[in-house]
Amino acid sequence: MTAIHRHLLHCLAAILLVCCALTLPTACVEEEEMPNTPSGNFEALWRIIDERYCFFDYKKATIGLDWNEVHARYAPRFNDNMSRLQMFEVLCNMLSELRDGHVNIYTAFDTGREWSWQEDYPTNVSDTLLRIYLGTDYRMSAGMRYRVLDDNIGYVRYASFANDIGAGNLENMLSLLAPCRALIIDIRDNGGGLVSTAQELAARFTNEEKLVGYIRHKTGKGHSDFSAMEEQHLKPSSGRRWQKRVAVLTNRGVFSAANEFVKYMKCFPNVIVVGDRTGGGAGLPFSSQLPCGWSVRFSACPMYDRDKQDTEFGIAPDYPVSLTDEDMAKGRDTIIETARQLLCE
Repeated sequence: MTAIHRHLLHCLAAILLVCCALTLPTACVEEEEMPNTPSGNFEALWRIIDERYCFFDYKKATIGLDWNEVHARYAPRFNDNMSRLQMFEVLCNMLSELRDGHVNIYTAFDTGREWSWQEDYPTNVSDTLLRIYLGTDYRMSAGMRYRVLDDNIGYVRYASFANDIGAGNLENMLSLLAPCRALIIDIRDNGGGLVSTAQELAARFTNEEKLVGYIRHKTGKGHSDFSAMEEQHLKPSSGRRWQKRVAVLTNRGVFSAANEFVKYMKCFPNVIVVGDRTGGGAGLPFSSQLPCGWSVRFSACPMYDRDKQDTEFGIAPDYPVSLTDEDMAKGRDTIIETARQLLCE
């Protein structure tokens, strides 16, 4: 039998399968559509989260979250006399019970958010101090600002992973910094962006493929309905790779894809993490829509570190350090200075 004959048989089989499916009674059940009322939008939002959100078990264990109790507590707050602004406020308050920076409501007049993961903590970063360390003659490329400090340690300030990073950008940066004896990567207040950017950068710091974590996917509407853990591997870059010591600087503003970057870097033996605990954000976000047309984003796929531990509430640094008032008064960044000292040991 020729390849063409085999292809025709496959096509006929597919057609027959579709025809048979069309003649069978369907087992699908349409989901109930909620009315575009305050109560209808509340029920729609509660159900979307109830069926698709990925951290219920973890949040119940860590903060005592009971989503059914949340429903009972918030349902009486909705009535047909509410304004859209009032409805938005109460819906946002309900979502804040999840304590998840990846959960948002998007409207034309505001974005609902829960940012306690960074707002309730010291910033541990100062733009004034960063300007002192960077000066005015730093290099700029693909969102990175970098230079050589006076003790021959390379310094890279990377405040967002929102844009793609090219191989040429990394080649030029690492080429300039190659004579340095060590490297500091400062991602404080990096709120994330593209996981692919985090992977591209991290791939420059390993010479072998590494198991860096795990991911699971929702398989049903139950709070515990997930696939088995799938391994996440990071392959080394085919371009120039850094072989010396590295310090990654973190604070509570490190979130989402930047949190993933820290997760990757902690797998490498020549890397230390200095600063504050990261903000977390370990769920890949998905989107849905309410009857009123507002968009809703929520965490749908949980990601874990190489030890199968949740990083939703952040990753602890190897060396906890905070900015001090004394150092700030002297124009010194305590976290940068601690990293420099550790890299020189």
